[in-house]
Formats: sequence, structure tokens, C-alpha cells
Amino acid sequence: MVVGALMMTLHVQGASDLKAKRKVTRSVIDRVRAKFNAAASELGSGDLWQRLELGFAVCSNEVAHAQRQLDEIGRFVERLALAEVVDVRQEVLSLKDMAWAPAVKPPWEA
Repeated sequence: MVVGALMMTLHVQGASDLKAKRKVTRSVIDRVRAKFNAAASELGSGDLWQRLELGFAVCSNEVAHAQRQLDEIGRFVERLALAEVVDVRQEVLSLKDMAWAPAVKPPWEA
């Protein structure tokens, strides 16, 4: 299993209050969820009117597919033109590469 994460920092020009920022946030998150079936959430900067940090996560069985989805999400958000993209960070992890601890029986099964 492969997990991809994308963090985008956006600048919402003209947002004079948190209500305007929430409108942009909700619009971006809803559109990405509908189009890509990806997990999406606001990550931070909740009290800053013009700074918006969004996180997106995808799951796949191939690294290339997860990477492609994250790239498409980034381009899609930029094309929406609801806010200026300031920073983009992404990471793709293959869970096959992770070292797993040996299975341990739960105490109620001992």
C-alpha cells in the first residue's frame, strides 16, 4: 500500500474576515473531495484571514499513481484560482518499506 500526502499553503487575497476565508476553504476542499476522492482538511493558520494551509491524502497500490494524483490535485487547486499557491510540499510513502513490529497478542487473548 502506498500513501501520498500533499500540503499546500495558499494566500487568500481580499479575505477581510474569517468568513471569507472559510468560504474559500470549503469550496476548495469540497471540489477536491468530489473530483479526486481524496481526504482533505484545513491544517493550520485558522486565525489568520489570508493564510490557508490545506492537507490532502491519497491511497494507492502504486507509487506512480499516488504521485500522479497528488500532482493533479495541486494543479487543480491552482487552476481554481480562488487563492494564490504560495508553497507546496508532498510525500509518498510505500508501506512495504516500513519496518513492522512482530505481531503481539492483545492482553485479552493471552
